[in-house]
Amino acid sequence: MTTHHRPHRAAVLGMPIAHSLSPVLHTAAYRELGLTDWEYGRYEVDEAGLPGFVAGLEPGAWAGCSLTMPLKRAIIPLLDEVSETALAVDAVNTLVFEADGRRTGDNTDVPGLVAALRERGIEKVPSAAVLGAGATASSALAALARLGAAEVTVYVRSPERAREMQALGERLQVAVRTADWARGAEALAGPLTVATTPVGATDAFAGQLTATPGALFDVLYHPWPTPLAAACAEHGATVLGGLDLLVHQAVLQFERFTGITPGPLAAMRAAGEAALAGH
Repeated sequence: MTTHHRPHRAAVLGMPIAHSLSPVLHTAAYRELGLTDWEYGRYEVDEAGLPGFVAGLEPGAWAGCSLTMPLKRAIIPLLDEVSETALAVDAVNTLVFEADGRRTGDNTDVPGLVAALRERGIEKVPSAAVLGAGATASSALAALARLGAAEVTVYVRSPERAREMQALGERLQVAVRTADWARGAEALAGPLTVATTPVGATDAFAGQLTATPGALFDVLYHPWPTPLAAACAEHGATVLGGLDLLVHQAVLQFERFTGITPGPLAAMRAAGEAALAGH
């Protein structure tokens, strides 16, 4: 398995970046497959600094970059080509430097969400709910569309966000209903709820569970479990966490950067679990 003909540098860019687990996951993949000449770093880059940073990367040395907040939208004008998935959700988390010099953008959060759910036996969902309406909620909506959801209820705080999610639903051909954030605990009675909000936002819902909840995908990974994830698990629900999403989207990035498939999912997950256990 030679990689000498390929560029072999990659990194995660964002601000703040110190907490990112991406270097741990990608480095574990290189180690697992004996890719000794590959390295994966991290760089603190904000929106203003992004064009200069990308322009300054040594041609031919870089395979790609992972992008986290606040760069997922800011990268788009700097690209030669953007995948349909990334365009639909207006977010690129994967920058690939093609052999011909073109910069292409993709979104591995959407297929990563789908892959994580399928790994747990959730292949199709007729309807679902999303808690929150930020960038991760957009990816969740696109993932739910791929899983066949005809209707998704989004629990939001602001009318503006509600309109944005309805517009995205139209593009994805999913009927989006919006509901008031305060009623979010109702969502959990449905077949699948994706919680996309920051730490603490859903804690109040944990004490409001009545019936047996459906599956919960909570995109947080630290601290874990969240009160909501713990409550759903106690009620016997299938629960997925942020590490599931992180690992599955990182495997897809690894495959794009290296050209090697399949990526070593188990090794990357074990590295992520070990890193979180050490927090």
